[in-house]
Amino acid sequence: MPASSRPAAETGARLDQPVSTLRGVAQRLSERLERLGIRTVGDVLFHLPMRYEDRTRRIPIGSLQSGQHALIRGRVELAEVAQGRRKRLMCRLSDGTGSITLVFFHFFPNQLQQFRQGRVLECYGEARPGVNAWQMQMVHPEYHAVGSLDEPVSDARLTPVYPATEGVNQATLRRLAEQSLAMARRGLRDLLPAALVAGEGLPDLLGALEQLHAPPADADLEALENGTHPARRRLAMEELLAHHLSLRRVRHQLRNQRGAPVLRGNGRLVNAFLEGLPFRLTGAQQRVDQEVAADMAQREPMLRLVQGDVGSGKTVVAALAALRAVECGLQAAVMAPTELLAEQHYRNFRDWLEPLGVEVTWLSGKLTAARRRDMLERMADGRCGIAVGTHALFQDQVAFQRLGLVIVDEQHRFGVHQRLALKEKGQSATAQPHQLIMTATPIPRTLAMTAYADLDVSVIDELPPGRTPVTTVAVPDSRRDEVVTGIAKACAEGRQAYWVCTLIEESDQLQAEAAENTAAMLAEAIPEIRVGLVHGRMKPADKEAVMAAFAAGELHLLVATTVIEVGVDVPNASLMVIENPERLGLAQLHQLRGRVGRGATASSCVLLYRAPLTETARRRLSVLRETTDGFEIARQDLEIRGPGELLGTRQTGAWQFRVADLSRDGALLPRVQRMADRLLQEDPVGVDLLIQRWVGEAQRYGRV
Repeated sequence: MPASSRPAAETGARLDQPVSTLRGVAQRLSERLERLGIRTVGDVLFHLPMRYEDRTRRIPIGSLQSGQHALIRGRVELAEVAQGRRKRLMCRLSDGTGSITLVFFHFFPNQLQQFRQGRVLECYGEARPGVNAWQMQMVHPEYHAVGSLDEPVSDARLTPVYPATEGVNQATLRRLAEQSLAMARRGLRDLLPAALVAGEGLPDLLGALEQLHAPPADADLEALENGTHPARRRLAMEELLAHHLSLRRVRHQLRNQRGAPVLRGNGRLVNAFLEGLPFRLTGAQQRVDQEVAADMAQREPMLRLVQGDVGSGKTVVAALAALRAVECGLQAAVMAPTELLAEQHYRNFRDWLEPLGVEVTWLSGKLTAARRRDMLERMADGRCGIAVGTHALFQDQVAFQRLGLVIVDEQHRFGVHQRLALKEKGQSATAQPHQLIMTATPIPRTLAMTAYADLDVSVIDELPPGRTPVTTVAVPDSRRDEVVTGIAKACAEGRQAYWVCTLIEESDQLQAEAAENTAAMLAEAIPEIRVGLVHGRMKPADKEAVMAAFAAGELHLLVATTVIEVGVDVPNASLMVIENPERLGLAQLHQLRGRVGRGATASSCVLLYRAPLTETARRRLSVLRETTDGFEIARQDLEIRGPGELLGTRQTGAWQFRVADLSRDGALLPRVQRMADRLLQEDPVGVDLLIQRWVGEAQRYGRV
C-alpha cells in the first residue's frame, strides 16, 4: 500500500510504530512486507484476510469430496520417494474410515524422516482424485504431528488467509496479526462515537478487527468473505468516512484560502465562436456551459468536473471556458494525458480560436530548442492566450503571465503530483486559477460522490444529432481472414476503418513492432487499399501527418496502438477491429469504440479475441456487445475492476481503498455524509485523527 494511504500516528497503542518492532521481523522481512504495503503495526491490522479456512472440525478421510478443503488426521502407513519423470515424496495416511495419499513435488531429502510409519499427522489441504479415481490425494498440504487420532482439534477459530508475497508465508502473517491485535487491546482508540456505531448495528473498531483476523468457528463464513459481515462493513464505513471528511476539509480550505479572478467577459469572443460553429450546441452542452460560466464569474475558485460520454462534445465546452478567461485578459492552460490527445486539442483550439485573434500554442516535450524557447517567452509575457500540452506544462521553466483557468482532460490519467504542479503555476499571493476537469470515462454516482466529493459535477448526457449506434460483435482469432475480407469490402464501399493492436507488455517498442507487423500484413492481404500506421514511438509531426491523411480520406485503413483511444475524430471511419480485446478493461474498450459511429453511416466494432477467454474477459466482452451506454459500462466496469483501476489511481495512491468496495458499499455513503456532518460539529480533533489513520498525506492530493 502506498505510504500516502497508510494509517498515520495512533494514540495509546502506538500503531504507527515500525513493523520491525514486532517479534521476529528483521530487515529482510521488513523489506518483503513493504511489498504488501505493510510498514507499521497499524498496517498489519488493516491488512485483512481475503478468505478463511475452517480448521475447527476434523473430516473423516472416508467422507472427503473432490475439491473439498478440509482438516484430516491419520496414521502413516507408508512413505517413499517415487521415481519417474519427476520425483515426488508420497505418504499414505489412514484413519479407519479411509486412506489418502499426501504428495510433495518439492521436498528436502530428510523430509522423509518426518513420515515415520505409525506417526499421527494432522493435515489441511484440498482433496483431489489420485491416479485411481477412488483414491484421494492432497498435494502439498500443511501438516504437523499430533499425539493421537482422538486428540481434540487445537483451532477454535477460523484460520485467516491473507494476501501474500514471495518470502512472506501465511504463518508469518498470522503471527504478526496476533501480535498486532495484542498491542491494539492495550489502547486502540475508536474514533467513531459509540452511539453512532451501535445505531448502525456495527461493532466497535477493536471488536471488528478481532472478528476479521480471528473469527469464531460459528462465524458467517460467506459474509466474511463477500464483505457483507458487520465487522468488515464497520471498517468500510470508517474508511469511506475518512476519505469523505478529507475531501470536505480540502474543499473548505481551498474556498477560504485565496479567491480566484472573477471572469465575466463582454461575450465578444464567445458569441463570435458560437456563430462560427457549423453546428448548434446540444441542450446538455448549453446547460453545462452555463454552469461553468456561472462558476467562473464568482470570486470562489471553480472546481468543476464535466463528465460526458465519448463524442458528447466536451471540447467545445472547454473552448468556451477558455475564451471567457481570454476575454478578461487572462490565460488558460489545457492539459492532456498523451501527445496525440494534446495535438488533437491543439488543432481544434487553433482552428476554432485563431480566426478570432486568440493565439494558441502547443507545448510538447519534443519541440526543437528554438521553437520551445519562443513558446515559453510568448506564454510568460502573455502574448499566448491558450497553452495546450501534456506533462511538459509541469516543467519548472514553464511560466504564465496570468493564468486564470486550468483545464485538465482525463484527470485520472495524471499522477497527483503532476496535477498539483500545474495548478500551483497559476497561484499568486492573492488568487488561484479556476479549474475545469473533463473526463470521457463516465463515473457511476457512488464513485463520483466519493472520489470527486470536492468537485461540482456536470454531466453532458446528450449526444449530438446524427450519430449512429455502433454494432459490436466478438469474433475468435480463428476467423481473422473473414475480418480482413470485411475490411476490404468496407473500404471498397468508400468507408474507412481502424485496426487497433494491443499487447500485454507496456513496452512502446514492442507495441510499435506489433503494429508495424500488422500493418504490413494487412497491406499485403488487401493491396488495393492504402494503409497508415500510428504508434507511440513516432515523431509528433509524423503522427500528425498520418492522422491528417486519414482524416482527409487519403488512407483507407489506420493501424494503431491504443494511442488513438481518445481525441481522434474521423466521421467517415465506420469500422473498428480491436485485436486481443481481452487484454483491456471495459472503459478503455468503450473509449476505443468511440472512435467510430461519429457520422451518419452505420458503424461496427469487431472484438477479435484469442480463445480461451477467462470468465472476467468473457463478461467484459458481453457487456460491450450488449450496450453502448457509457454510464452502464462504467457501472459494470466498477464491479469488475474496482474503483482504483477505473479511475486510474493505482499508480497515484490517492484513492486505493483497503477495505471499502464502492460497488458493494455504495449504500453506506448517505449515512457516511450524515456522520461526517455530526463529527465535524462535535469532534474536530477526532476528524483529524481519522483522516490521518486512513488517508495520511493523500489528503493533499485533493487540492489538485
